[in-house]
Amino acid sequence: QVQLVESGGGLVQAGGSLRLSCVASGRTFNIVAMAWFRQAPGKEREFVARLSWRGTSTYYADSVKGRFTISRDNAKNTVYLQMNNLKPEDTAVYYCAADLDYSGGVYSRFAYDYWGQGTQVTVSS
Repeated sequence: QVQLVESGGGLVQAGGSLRLSCVASGRTFNIVAMAWFRQAPGKEREFVARLSWRGTSTYYADSVKGRFTISRDNAKNTVYLQMNNLKPEDTAVYYCAADLDYSGGVYSRFAYDYWGQGTQVTVSS
């Protein structure tokens, strides 16, 4: 079992920044990668970023590349998403997810085995 708890969402103006955190607990030694997804009202959940848990491989959606940075602190079992130069179209519920078996690739939500509860990010124009 892996539990993921997210925090850091909020309301910001366009151009502002937020830092999201996701703390993993339970059988964290089996995690091979962590990712962030987001879901806006009426839209499907979409991939945002991914980071290998013990390696250095990163992946970003084109829509956030250059603005968002995914990072980790293994000692704290925590993954972060630093979001800079936020835009109104970034408004969504942001979820962290854990990949335990490499199945499903990188970008599909079906590749991930555990999910956090989500944290709301709202960007005003």
